[in-house]
Amino acid sequence: MNDYYLLGRSGLRVSRLALGTMNFGVSGFHAAYGKTEAEAEPIFRRYLDGGGNFIDTADFYTAGQSETILGRLIASAGVRDRVVLTSKFTNTVDPADPNAAGNGRKHVIRALDATLRRLGTDYVDLYLLHTWDRITPVEEVVRTFDDLVRAGKIRYAGLSDVPAWYAARAQSLAEAHALTPMINLQLPYSLVNRGIEAEYPAMAQSLGIGLTAWSPIGGGLLSGKYRRTGDGVTGDGRLGGGAQQVGERDWAVIDALEKVAAELGRSMAQVAVNWVATQPAVGSVIIGASSAEQLDGNLGALDFTIPAELRERLEQAGAPEPGGPYAMFTPGYQSWIVSPGLGIGDKPAGYAPPIWNGAAPAAR
Repeated sequence: MNDYYLLGRSGLRVSRLALGTMNFGVSGFHAAYGKTEAEAEPIFRRYLDGGGNFIDTADFYTAGQSETILGRLIASAGVRDRVVLTSKFTNTVDPADPNAAGNGRKHVIRALDATLRRLGTDYVDLYLLHTWDRITPVEEVVRTFDDLVRAGKIRYAGLSDVPAWYAARAQSLAEAHALTPMINLQLPYSLVNRGIEAEYPAMAQSLGIGLTAWSPIGGGLLSGKYRRTGDGVTGDGRLGGGAQQVGERDWAVIDALEKVAAELGRSMAQVAVNWVATQPAVGSVIIGASSAEQLDGNLGALDFTIPAELRERLEQAGAPEPGGPYAMFTPGYQSWIVSPGLGIGDKPAGYAPPIWNGAAPAAR
């Protein structure tokens, strides 16, 4: 993993696979599948050894332990300047205090100061709004981000799990007033969760925002560990035990993925991650792991290309039905009623080939 790309419309260079550390720690909401610091260290080290530089955490993960553990691991490895360290704010750190949650300025500044203490650093490279809280004015969020960049506490700003219109509004405000832009938007995206496709990729490409996909193997559903039972799912993992309900569309995706992976001689997880990483507007994919060995498999997800015919099979198996007006924006509809009989595209193939500041992958 020695190729790095600019994240959004910025000069920040990140690896295409980011390390998710939601399971670093054994407290709080994510404790059920958490890892101690001793268990997390080989995962962290393997990621660095594999060439990764993009690391994701949040103040909410394992009640702050993720940040604390990650800070110590970074210091121990002496890689603070090398890594692109990302954290997030929004979720409550004190349920009794109404201003200890949400996206208002008071909470953002307080949350960042606590994050910096836990991480043992004086800045984070990328700071994200974790979840839209539905009420804080977007102008306040954008201005607060800009103030934090000017104060030297963060280098770049971004968003996670917000409506497309909100991201567009934030970016437009930043552009109009020469404030810190949003360079990243984290969203759930996988072969079994393709709801973002109607709005987000086009928005991100138009406004210079790099998408970072989380849960690329559908919470483990696409890992190959699970099988259908009469009343749900069985398998050795968090989704096993029969309680998880999986729809017929998801099973069609799983079946197609299993066949494609077999034809490619790759694991189902690798093919699932590869598909997400090579979708439009996706700048990086967040991968997690319960062990260094599991991470090692995920790091091989970009060492191959999914042929067009196999890619089509994967996409058709779980193709979402466009709802509302989105059906009118499909190539099929527009070639029927907007420009019938004509081949009209925005730009010809090869209009904007990649610019490589270094050796291109094919040359290696």
